[in-house]
Amino acid sequence: MDIEINQNNETLTAVAFGRQSALFDAQYGGNTIIQYKRQRIRTHVLQLLPPGASILELNSGTGEDAIYFAKKDFHVHATDLSEGMQQILKLKVKENHLEARITQECCSYTALSSLKNKGPFDMIFSNFAGLNCTDALQAVLGQFGPLLNPGGVVTLVIMPGFCLWETLLIFRGKFKTAFRRFLSHGGRRAHIDGNYFLCWYYSPGFIRNCLKESFEFLGTEGLCTAVPPSYIADFAETHPRSYRLLKKLEDRFKNKWPWRNIGDYYIISFKKTELGS
Repeated sequence: MDIEINQNNETLTAVAFGRQSALFDAQYGGNTIIQYKRQRIRTHVLQLLPPGASILELNSGTGEDAIYFAKKDFHVHATDLSEGMQQILKLKVKENHLEARITQECCSYTALSSLKNKGPFDMIFSNFAGLNCTDALQAVLGQFGPLLNPGGVVTLVIMPGFCLWETLLIFRGKFKTAFRRFLSHGGRRAHIDGNYFLCWYYSPGFIRNCLKESFEFLGTEGLCTAVPPSYIADFAETHPRSYRLLKKLEDRFKNKWPWRNIGDYYIISFKKTELGS
C-alpha cells in the first residue's frame, strides 16, 4: 500500500472513532470482558514501570488508560489522531483535576517525528490494537528509539493473524468472522457504525524482528485465549461459572505456547538496550 492510501486509511480510522467518541465509554465501559482485558493489560504495565515514570500513549482514545495511570502518579502524554477522542479526554482530565499529570497532542503514530513533546519517556504504550490500523507498522516501530530514555520500555497490545475463538465461530455458521484474519492480505475491511477503514494483523515474531536491533524482548502474554473476545455479548453474565473457569485457565497459561499467540490480542513488551537509538 502506498503512502497516500495509507494516510487516507488513517483519516478514515480517525473519522470512524471520532464519530463514536461521545458514546464510546457508555457503550463499552460496562462490558465485563473489556474490564478483564484492561485489568490484565494494566497489571502487565505496572510491573514494568518505576514510580513516577513518564508514558507516551499512542492511540489513547477517550483516555481510560491515561486517567488510570495518572491516578497512579505516572505522567502520561496521550496522543491520538481523532480530535473527538482527544476532546473527550480533555474533559476527563479537567473533571479529575489531572492537568499536572496528563498532557495531550493530536498526532498520528505514523508521524511521531513531528511530535511537539518528544520526551524522552520511560514507556511507549499502545492499547487495544490501534497499531493494527496501519500497514506501515515497521516504520512506526522504527521511530520508538529516540523517544525513550535508556532502559525505557515498550508495551503494545496487538491483534495477531490467528484467534482460536474466532476460528471456532465457523461452527456457528459465522464464516466471515471465522476467516477474516486469514483473508487480510492487503488489509481487512473493518467498520464502526458504518464508517469503514482497513486493518492488518501482525504476529509477535514480526514485532520482535522489527525491534531486535535496539530492544531486548521481555515477553508475550495471550489475551482472550481461553476467555472469549468481548464482542461475544454477555458471555460473562450468561455463563458465570464458565467465565470464572476460563479466566483461571487463561491466567495459568497466558505465557505458554501456543496460548500466548492465539488470543484475540497479545501483550508484548521490550526494553531499550544501551545501543538503542
